[in-house]
Amino acid sequence: MSADTSAHTSSVPTPAASSHGHAAGHSAGLGGILHQPKAVWAVAFASVIAFMGIGLVDPILPAIAEDLQATPTQAEMLFTSYLLVTGVAMLFTSWLSSRIGAKRTLLIGLALVVLFALLAGLSDSVGAVIGFRAGWGLGNALFISTALATIVGAAAGGRANAIILYEAALGLGIAIGPLLGGLLGGIGWKWPFFGTATLMAVGFIAIVTLLKTEGPKPAPLKLSAPFKALAIPSLGILAAAALFYNIGFFTLLAYSPFPLGLDAMGLGFTFFGWGVALAITSVFVAPLLTARMRRTSVIKLVLPLLAIDLVAAGLLVQSTVGLIVCIVVGGLLLGVMNTVLTEAVMEATDLPSNVASSAYSSVRFLGGAIAPPAAAEIAKLISPAAPYYVAAGSLIVAVLIVVLGRKHLARVDGPVESELDEAIAITAADAS
Repeated sequence: MSADTSAHTSSVPTPAASSHGHAAGHSAGLGGILHQPKAVWAVAFASVIAFMGIGLVDPILPAIAEDLQATPTQAEMLFTSYLLVTGVAMLFTSWLSSRIGAKRTLLIGLALVVLFALLAGLSDSVGAVIGFRAGWGLGNALFISTALATIVGAAAGGRANAIILYEAALGLGIAIGPLLGGLLGGIGWKWPFFGTATLMAVGFIAIVTLLKTEGPKPAPLKLSAPFKALAIPSLGILAAAALFYNIGFFTLLAYSPFPLGLDAMGLGFTFFGWGVALAITSVFVAPLLTARMRRTSVIKLVLPLLAIDLVAAGLLVQSTVGLIVCIVVGGLLLGVMNTVLTEAVMEATDLPSNVASSAYSSVRFLGGAIAPPAAAEIAKLISPAAPYYVAAGSLIVAVLIVVLGRKHLARVDGPVESELDEAIAITAADAS
């Protein structure tokens, strides 16, 4: 892969190549991580809140369905609208940030999240909440696409420390989102939206006041770049596999609150465990596996294990404890897959990282957008266990795509060139 990481990270000095960038990044000391400028802490704080938005609505889906007299399928559209708009927007966010700069892109994204989270909380119909959740997805796409580059560009004491800080913010946000949703959802389903709007507003103010500079203006990107990227066989194969993988991912995440039958607090703690498991394996376990195995081998190992976990979830759908165990185990496997699959995208072509990841993510998010309402409809038409079996079948399709396309994927088993590319990979993976 080219050492040029991306247009939206072009203000960041290109890091030296290393065969295992992630491991290099994690060799930095904790003392260095904590000694960062206020601007870095401001963006890191906002990053935690941004990633909280992914799982925030999970614990309140049943409450929204009950209070607004919506069907489970309608409630699941809160995921669909968010992911669909995020996926489409990711095709254009790098083009925008390369023209208006990272700070403006960050602030526009934060402002949109504040606005649409507030409007969602003030809504009294499920259709309005779905629509405002879509606007939230647009804001999140703008913020996430530039937060990493901003942290690395503003960091002091070493790039590796800054990247660890960003990864910590990402993992913290993924884990805390469902917990906050459950805690505030215990008061009422509107409160998680109000809480997010408030915290994002604090992040907006912090970035306005503390982020004074953003480095040189990046080189403009062509609007067509992500679309042309999907015509490259290696990237197209990985994107297709990721689409079917994400059907499994979001069936487990978005559909499970309904068969679990827990209150908002119980769901919050359940998916907090899921988020912690995902964050740990994404940051720590995945690089250990790829240090010892080819990336394609890890993918072909973990996807069938995840399919088995989903089959187990279907068999145990009537057992609350059994389903919770399957969800947390699924988080462990999903964390590995997120990082390794998106790492493979970083190495699949010579394209800049943001072009490759945005093209891949746009297709991948389609799976995430389709899965939640489809799972609810399948459960209604067949049985509560059926969505898990269908999702397991989808993962087997993903494995077959990787196996059949193996001749185009030879280069993805090479080393990641830099710790910055590795962090971009984790961001692209966990941002979905």
